[in-house]
Amino acid sequence: MALRLAVLLSGGGTTLENIFTHIESGKLDATVVCVISSRHGVYGLERARNHGAPAITIARKDFADTPSFSEAVWGEVRAHNADLVVLAGFMSLLEIDPAYNGRMMNVHPALIPSFCGHGMYGHRVHEAVIEYGAKISGATVHFVDAEYDHGPIIMQKAVPVLEDDTPDSLADRVQAAEREIYPQAIQLYAEGRLRIEGRRVRILPPL
Repeated sequence: MALRLAVLLSGGGTTLENIFTHIESGKLDATVVCVISSRHGVYGLERARNHGAPAITIARKDFADTPSFSEAVWGEVRAHNADLVVLAGFMSLLEIDPAYNGRMMNVHPALIPSFCGHGMYGHRVHEAVIEYGAKISGATVHFVDAEYDHGPIIMQKAVPVLEDDTPDSLADRVQAAEREIYPQAIQLYAEGRLRIEGRRVRILPPL
């Protein structure tokens, strides 16, 4: 049976589109059972509709606090019986439902534990990498816990930082790495091949 994904986003949905591409090409044994946006009117919702997935808005600004917003989000996730929650550019703080510990993934545009944590997202990350003079960057797929960019790492892919890089050119290279490893990590989960042991995620051999 295909893995049931709930995808959470706040913007254009390029990561969501990549997931759909992998599903439709047969590379990812999953189905998107709902797409939830924390902002009204974003293009990611239109992408969901284009692929026949339920597109739901639960806008953070419509809630008084994080707990009430989080409960609304998890209510939808549970209603759609999702096996795994996938963050795809989700920009709102979310309290984790204990039932989804170890069942929630994110991708970060750097090699955690470098250039991560609160406030480090999007182009801010690439600007910081270049300013620091780092020679490599990359993408990290990790399980989500109660801290920003802190959960156990599933996969990483490094990319070079070139002498003439701008945040835009580095972002293009990192995003290509994200598009490669995020669906791979989801597929490993679908195959039951990820085992969390403390801070480590072991990738088990195929059955």
